[in-house]
Amino acid sequence: MEDSKRKNAIERFYLKCGFATRALHAGEDISQDTRIHSHTNAIYQTSTFKFENAEEGAKLFEHKKHGYIYTRLGNPTVMVLEAKMNALEGRNAKLEQPDKVRISSLVFPSGMSAISSTMLALLESGDKLISGEVLYGCTEDLFAKMLPKFNIETTFVDTSDLNAFEKAMRENPNAKLVYFETPTNPTMAITDIRKVTEIARSINKNIHIIVDNTFATPFLQRPLELGADIVLHSTTKYICGHGTVVGGVVVTSCDDVKDALYKVMVDIGPSPSPFDAWLVNMGLKTLPVRMQRHCQNAMEVATFLENHPAVATVAYPGLKNFKFHQLAKEQMDDFGGIISFELKGGYQAGKNLMDNVHIFTLAVSLGCVDSLIQHPASMTHATVPKEVRQRVGITDGLVRISVGLEDADDLIRDLDQALKKNS
Repeated sequence: MEDSKRKNAIERFYLKCGFATRALHAGEDISQDTRIHSHTNAIYQTSTFKFENAEEGAKLFEHKKHGYIYTRLGNPTVMVLEAKMNALEGRNAKLEQPDKVRISSLVFPSGMSAISSTMLALLESGDKLISGEVLYGCTEDLFAKMLPKFNIETTFVDTSDLNAFEKAMRENPNAKLVYFETPTNPTMAITDIRKVTEIARSINKNIHIIVDNTFATPFLQRPLELGADIVLHSTTKYICGHGTVVGGVVVTSCDDVKDALYKVMVDIGPSPSPFDAWLVNMGLKTLPVRMQRHCQNAMEVATFLENHPAVATVAYPGLKNFKFHQLAKEQMDDFGGIISFELKGGYQAGKNLMDNVHIFTLAVSLGCVDSLIQHPASMTHATVPKEVRQRVGITDGLVRISVGLEDADDLIRDLDQALKKNS
């Protein structure tokens, strides 16, 4: 009991701390062996845990005592990461109503397992889902091709268009979930989280709002504070930041959602490796300083691209001419590290660019410390039908870059010399 009180006091203390302090310290005491006192948390790379005696084992299975049984059911290394995500995504929501709001996180072995587990936990045969129309390719595949096998219908709509979203809600008033990315992958469109939530709840007060926050991270945007119920991340990206892990996490302010998700984790088994959770936790400690540099570099690169004769358009929230710039200023703390741009020469120009860069790595994924470049139409969104890609703005000449932590001048020089190969 005394240990529980102490941990609650520590949690309350960290909630009043800044983001960087929470990223470094929140949750760190969870897995500490009090006999050893290691500075860096240990990796409990074990499948199972031993009991002191039969009585303790029975109490653990009856949930009469806190402890660990089997890593699929819970692991101390994984719980450190979950506690840290609680402190980063839900801090202000928790501070405003400390006795009413409980933030819960569950870590998964991939971003897609986090998304699919959420769908399995919250949807049943006959249910409806309203989804943003621009999604990561595998998410779009899951909603358009896999969920119909379970008699679950998805209505795709541009959630950045509030009139279109309200129309979709009124046509589907009994929809169980609203799901969208903001910014979107790869078009960078931004949805007003607060207004979408208000519209949805004015029509169906029981609906759950889910936001994929991978591009922004909790350093730049915290959807739970804007009314969302559930936040998803591919921890593969910025949360880890070093390209060493595939992972995902779900954060929610709803106990029923957390309980339903945990049931899926127990029964279906999408539980993460403790070692992967440890690596993500190590990466998360540097998230604030990394995101500051990502944003700074991306702004310089986007400004260069906006003025380059080979580039037709640039989609980056930090540019004043970008359609969603004002909303980004209001909803985000900075503009992120992802840029999409359309080349005047179309597909061939994009291919030439990707084949001639020196510093940018031609690879999918994003959010790494080093800069990546890819062609959505032939890579991340290749499974999306061409007519759908064209309709939502994923054209054959669109290029997406994840701006890393290199010197911005070098990144610009690299892009410039590669773009000149098209002239």
